Amino acid sequence: MGYLVGVTILWAFSFSLIGVYLAGQVDSYFAVMIRIVLAALVFLPVLRPRLLQGRQRLALMALGAVQLGVMYIFFYQSFLLLSVPEVLLFTVLTPLYIALLDDALFRRFTPFHLLTAALAVLGAAVIRYKGLTDDYWLGFLVVQGANLCFALGQVGYRRLSAGLPDALPRLSVFGWFYLGAVAVAVPAFLVLGDTTALPTTGLQWGVLAWLGLVASGVGYFLWNLGAVRVDAGALAIMNNALVPAGLLVNLLIWNRDADLARLILGGAIIIASLALNDWWQKRAPRAA
Repeated sequence: MGYLVGVTILWAFSFSLIGVYLAGQVDSYFAVMIRIVLAALVFLPVLRPRLLQGRQRLALMALGAVQLGVMYIFFYQSFLLLSVPEVLLFTVLTPLYIALLDDALFRRFTPFHLLTAALAVLGAAVIRYKGLTDDYWLGFLVVQGANLCFALGQVGYRRLSAGLPDALPRLSVFGWFYLGAVAVAVPAFLVLGDTTALPTTGLQWGVLAWLGLVASGVGYFLWNLGAVRVDAGALAIMNNALVPAGLLVNLLIWNRDADLARLILGGAIIIASLALNDWWQKRAPRAA
């Protein structure tokens, strides 16, 4: 649990750094590529390819491609459509996706999840009830794409790690995770990136270096390491702990003029949907 708490504190600042210093100023595909490449460079010196079989390498690369590569593409695009507090609030659906993916893996279906998702959408509408533009709803859907990728990566890594020997040094194989993300981020920039919107200030380069080397490089390794050491309930709780931590940092430092009343009411509805989902999960009969 200590790993998850530490990374939560680390990532709480990342949301605002992206929204304040990069979004709308630096090409999002370039920011994603640099962040992932820097993270990969942290782990390549300690990568020991022979420790994993070919299929295991490909599986870890696929998880990195989804959890980091595709997720970041969605994530950075969302900051062009939404405010930082809105992006943060809409990430609270990640635990719901973890539950849905768990159902899919065990060939179950829980209709109750649809009710909780509808409540979360209602909460999203409350936050911006005076300005429900097409960009706003597109932003909401983009964040959900990021949430789904992040959830899929966590569930997949937990299952993959469970099949690996306990003695296997995770530090020596995690580089494959980042190489998979690089395989998505580099082509995405080459095809979709804007070379006229590269960083122009030392501050922007510094933010990218911090996000790549620390928030991504150290952060995702420790997060996934912590994810396999706790139960699914604790993992879901820690996914949502990112929201109040990130909101606190953003509102206190960068966004003091936000409409707190609407944020609180809409956020409360979204969180209530998750609490309802958690209540159902604990009481509904589960398939063996």
